[in-house]
Amino acid sequence: MHLLLVHSLLFSFGLQVAQAAVTAYGPHVQSPLVTTTAASASYTGAASYDQTILTAPPPPNPPPPTQFNVELQTGGDLSGLSIQQEGSFFGFSIEFSVTTQVLGLNSSFLQVPFLNLMANLQQRGGSVRVRVGGNTQETATLVASTPDGAALEKDYGDSSGPTSTPPLVFTSEIIKMMAEISALTEVYWYMGVPFNDTQHWRLQIAEVGEAMLGNYLIGLQAGNEPDLYSRHGHRPDYYKPEDYTEEFGLLIDAMNADPNIPNKSLLIGPNLAGVWSPPDIWQTGFATDFNQNLAALSVERYPTDNCYALFGIGTPRNGQEMFPTFLTHQAGKNIVNEFPGAPAYAQSVGKPFIMTETNTASCGGFPGLSDSFGAALWGIDYALQLAYSNFSTVLFHVGGESVYYNPFTPPVRNQSTFHQWTIGPVYYSALVVAEALGSSNIAQVLDLDANGGSDYTPGYAIYENGQPVRVALTNFISDPSGNSDYTANISIGGTVPAQVQVKYLLADSVSQTYNFTWAGQTFGGPFASDGRLNGTLDVQTIPCDQVNNVCQVKVPAPGFALVFLTNNALAESDQSSTMTFPTTAYTNLHGPTMTIDPSVLATSNGERGLADALAGTSQGRQMSSALGFAQVLPSLAAVMTGALIVGRLALMR
Repeated sequence: MHLLLVHSLLFSFGLQVAQAAVTAYGPHVQSPLVTTTAASASYTGAASYDQTILTAPPPPNPPPPTQFNVELQTGGDLSGLSIQQEGSFFGFSIEFSVTTQVLGLNSSFLQVPFLNLMANLQQRGGSVRVRVGGNTQETATLVASTPDGAALEKDYGDSSGPTSTPPLVFTSEIIKMMAEISALTEVYWYMGVPFNDTQHWRLQIAEVGEAMLGNYLIGLQAGNEPDLYSRHGHRPDYYKPEDYTEEFGLLIDAMNADPNIPNKSLLIGPNLAGVWSPPDIWQTGFATDFNQNLAALSVERYPTDNCYALFGIGTPRNGQEMFPTFLTHQAGKNIVNEFPGAPAYAQSVGKPFIMTETNTASCGGFPGLSDSFGAALWGIDYALQLAYSNFSTVLFHVGGESVYYNPFTPPVRNQSTFHQWTIGPVYYSALVVAEALGSSNIAQVLDLDANGGSDYTPGYAIYENGQPVRVALTNFISDPSGNSDYTANISIGGTVPAQVQVKYLLADSVSQTYNFTWAGQTFGGPFASDGRLNGTLDVQTIPCDQVNNVCQVKVPAPGFALVFLTNNALAESDQSSTMTFPTTAYTNLHGPTMTIDPSVLATSNGERGLADALAGTSQGRQMSSALGFAQVLPSLAAVMTGALIVGRLALMR
């Protein structure tokens, strides 16, 4: 057990009773907090803790077979394997504007749960890849200091685009903080060069990034979704691929003229959202003319969007109706099919092809879907399909508290003494994929087309040095009767081992939110995790029939099984006890607080609300079972007459 010494930040409290100006923060909107009313049982809290539970789709009719063979070839009989993949294949994309919430306040105060989450992945995959960027990277400006001394500030008075993206100013503390994280957990970083002013390039992020991060800086994104620039009002309507390529060349000229950027070969592009296709860019000479300056070719893609719900643009979509489309093997294939030939083209010019931003749905995802066990299964299958299709990295996006799809979400700062982090389903996906690929960095992935190509029971084999070492099996069906559980009969060219070991990712239903288990361990529910798995590790040993060359592995409906074919394969994926970072430091001791209309609170988490509860001032006092995780914060002086003091909503002071 290693202890990270983190400086405690103590904030003083004023005893004067006053109602401070407070705003409710989201990555797309910022508005003053006002008293509202809510209908019975309607949820009024942050999206990240939304309590929507969808109805699981019924088992398919006709059902897929519940017994099928998985025949694994070895040696010279192999064909169709992917390129070699690293254990850090599955990473994260963190919106620049929330870095001080997710990474830490500065280089002296790191978010320990984040360190633990990264350490989990480092232990299994060897290292972690994280992008700090998104829409907010485009207007970010590195400054010597900010007016209030913070490492990052947002200017909401100058927000732009349909998602109301605020310009950012940040200090070198952000990058220094990233370097401190890398020193502890082997995180490698992608950042982005601001692309909003191509006449006056702001290259300080590249200068300071290279100086502070060194080899831990592995890419500089040049342009975030440039094919959306004209739609968002950032370029003229006639902006086209040739214009982006020309601007990319101007950036290279500026970097070549800058002696403070020694490594000129870190750029990543074209980072397309889907309006343009990769061939639209390739035909401009982008990848060949700029080859020596490129670290990778990249795209960004979400399978769908929920933008109509937030901004009234696009197509209205309903999470319940969309749910079944995520619970199939075809879901991942559909995204890959949007890039025919692109990974092969990238290989032909000597570059990796990466997915720099993705998740369940753009514009925040869907309540009850993006935070469900089904999303965890989808994330595993999607990531392995990308690996099989010769992508080299996939980064799942992390936004603020107003999104449903976060892999992990910290509490707001004035709740950090009694609320912990909330771990979403996609983080479980990351943990599973890191173990599936292992830390050898020579893993190759094969889509088994399992069970006659059934959409509901996909499987992958992981090979190293021509030998199968792990098998990944998914069951997308939700069926409490047990009738949709299946058994995979695994055989290996030659003979099977005497036994195999299996880890299961389990939940009662694809619609379950929180409290999933991976090999018997869990991150719990909302506000319940410090980034470390809790519970007793449960790795099941299944004897094999060596006479008939078969190992029978059962996969429940729903569920996922990772089968380790050798002891070395298990040891490589889960080498030892994870280095973790406990701490007792907090960002704020309970304040400042704010007042909420009790009628809003009463309906925010249940039908009964405050009907049978009394207001109180004691930390940890549970208001009612219906309120779930809503709690009363400590008062600064005494009971405040006529006001219920809480700190439950996502606030940015």
